[in-house]
Amino acid sequence: MDQIYNAIFIGSIYALFALGFTLVFSVLDILNLAQPALFTLGAFVALFAMQQGVPAALAVVVAFLVCGIAGVMCDRVAFAPLRRRSAPPLSAMISSIGVSLIIIRLIQLKYGPDLQAYPAGTLPAAVFSIGGLQLDTLRSAIIALAIGLMLGLTYLVRRTRLGRELRALAENPRAARILGIDVERAIAATFFLSAGLGGVAGVLYGFATNSPFSQMGLGFELKAFAVMVVGGMGSIPGAVLGAYILSFGEIASLTFLPSELRDAFAYGLLFAVLVVRPRGIFGQRAVDRV
Repeated sequence: MDQIYNAIFIGSIYALFALGFTLVFSVLDILNLAQPALFTLGAFVALFAMQQGVPAALAVVVAFLVCGIAGVMCDRVAFAPLRRRSAPPLSAMISSIGVSLIIIRLIQLKYGPDLQAYPAGTLPAAVFSIGGLQLDTLRSAIIALAIGLMLGLTYLVRRTRLGRELRALAENPRAARILGIDVERAIAATFFLSAGLGGVAGVLYGFATNSPFSQMGLGFELKAFAVMVVGGMGSIPGAVLGAYILSFGEIASLTFLPSELRDAFAYGLLFAVLVVRPRGIFGQRAVDRV
């Protein structure tokens, strides 16, 4: 049971991070490679806020808002000029890498490259028991928040006016404009939500390890790509399911195999899924991805 709990915890972080990639890709057909930097930014925004005396729960909200705004600015700087010129997707990816390097460098100028720690006593450390299973309050809260955000995003996309606008934009931007949809506002909302979720994922991971550092997002980038491909490129449910497949694969490899084979086994499991389902678990036509 402890290992299942660990897998759910890790998978929740993976899923939240991957959703940021997925949301932008599903709507705009581009990969925002600044997402790992926004992940890192979230952890450090929360660190800065908590150093000023802000409670941990409120620091998560601050990180979501700051990273969301940073995501919108990233679009204005790295993507919007290229969209107006109808530049190829590769140009947008390269541009986002530049933004990522700038964000990471700014973080390093403030905090340096070394591991940091959140102020002592600001994170819950209590442990409680359910059916003989020892659970810590912090990780349980992280799982609950991550799952709640995933459900909230799904509801927003499927049941709200903004969600309908995003789906229309994903299907056909020109038709969306004809229908009276403010395309630029919808794109800004997409980047805000994507970056905000990525930032929250960074905060939660930083809380769990209590050791944020300037390169912490890089290790998640490849995993986010993997779960996106396995789940079906641009599929929100697919990204979530792919994240949990990866996390359970990693935990299984640590349980039954030498630790050196952890990544090999986990990615081998994802490869096996693709052999059976080449388009991903929820692979669909482009217009149905969101």
